[in-house]
Amino acid sequence: MLVVVVVVVLALRGASGAVAETGIGVNWGTVSFRKLKPTTVVDLLKDNKIGKVKLFEAEEDVLKALMGSGIEIMLGIPNEHLSLLSSSPSAADMWIQKNVSAYMSKHGALIRYIAVGNEPFLTSYNGEFQNFVIPAIQNLQESLVKANLAGSVKLVVPCNADAYESTVPSQGAFRPELTQIMTQLVQFLNSNGAPFIVNIYPFLSLYDNGEFPQDYAFFEGTTHPVIDGPNVYTNAFDGNYDTLVAALSKLGYGQMPIVIGEIGWPSDGAMGANITAARVFNQGLVNHVLSNKGTPLRLNSPPMDIYIFSLLDEGAKSILPGSFERHWGIFSFDGKAKYPLNLGLGNKELKNAKNVEYLPSRWCVASPSSDMNNVANHVRMACSVADCTTLNYGGSCNGIGEKGNISYAFNSYYQLQMQDARSCNFDGFGMVTSRDPSVGACRFILGVKDKDSDSSASQITTTYKYHLCILLVILII
Repeated sequence: MLVVVVVVVLALRGASGAVAETGIGVNWGTVSFRKLKPTTVVDLLKDNKIGKVKLFEAEEDVLKALMGSGIEIMLGIPNEHLSLLSSSPSAADMWIQKNVSAYMSKHGALIRYIAVGNEPFLTSYNGEFQNFVIPAIQNLQESLVKANLAGSVKLVVPCNADAYESTVPSQGAFRPELTQIMTQLVQFLNSNGAPFIVNIYPFLSLYDNGEFPQDYAFFEGTTHPVIDGPNVYTNAFDGNYDTLVAALSKLGYGQMPIVIGEIGWPSDGAMGANITAARVFNQGLVNHVLSNKGTPLRLNSPPMDIYIFSLLDEGAKSILPGSFERHWGIFSFDGKAKYPLNLGLGNKELKNAKNVEYLPSRWCVASPSSDMNNVANHVRMACSVADCTTLNYGGSCNGIGEKGNISYAFNSYYQLQMQDARSCNFDGFGMVTSRDPSVGACRFILGVKDKDSDSSASQITTTYKYHLCILLVILII
């Protein structure tokens, strides 16, 4: 996934009595049709006293916006780049020079970690990337040494929780086919003072398994605890975390620092994905970590950092896993907080983004005077281009009726086309209104002038004609 981080600094006292700092973070992904200007997002982070950011890839405008901000960065490398970086030391040198050294001046970007791949050992990849990881790390480490950055920038590998398995946490072990690679990885991490990064998603456990106890996914207590010898687990997070602790212990690294690279709860797009559940989970997570209780296998020692997924909704993400994929943000795409959330950073609630440049207060809706019998193809075309996932079963706009569905689809497309009047025509089925058609929890979006708005205006005619051609083909067929 793509990402930013939110940090809560706590005083922790480990077994040695030394004080350590734990951080709570949130991922900043940029896979969106409508992007806020990176400078606006950085201001949003600063207003909310967020001190760390995790990015999924190196984007020049984002890194430039972060320069001088004082925000620490975990910078991601997509899995698709691992093959080249594993086979070519010169490619690794070039990547470090272009994406790290170029931004790390005295008042530059504070890049602290480089995330080599994103869940490269995921079972669904069928081993496609796993053999590239260690060679890529070795080449990148040599490149950091050459750039005199090895002391300040650490290489890490975000892993999905499916890298390890067990029926109870104390018996946790890495998947057999990963044992050798994981041994090499943790040895490297340990020798360089870097943490193990893992992504944990209780929501997905609930979504994928109809037998999964719903209350076990949260932090409010459960009627279905997991009993593991003397240890009792009342939430999925602790159980999953300790399964990793046990797996690391089997390799001889039971005290390795752990960072949660991604964790969160979506607010729309599926049953169980709603504003209330997202708020309860994320606030429960923050409170749980801030309590400093740790887990049964790591008492009084919570994770080193936690990166909440995610900062902003990403309306252009693939919905192959589910429509909820576009609704993980604690902020909507335009930087509005979805619900009250105290991150423990000094603000009792989230603060909205400032100086967001919205398009004029105009929406595209279904014309009340038109016969809607032949509108299906227009809706299909609009939703093939724009994001209509809130209309799906379990979504916040699922119950607004047939005409409401049509209006939502039309408006989503209209806003994506920067409110070009022709994009609300739909052969006479659409009309522009200045009255907000939002209904209850179903919010009809209003577009923003994103970082590409100047060039977008000149592309509207071409884009509109292209989609119109698609529509005509559909109608003819």
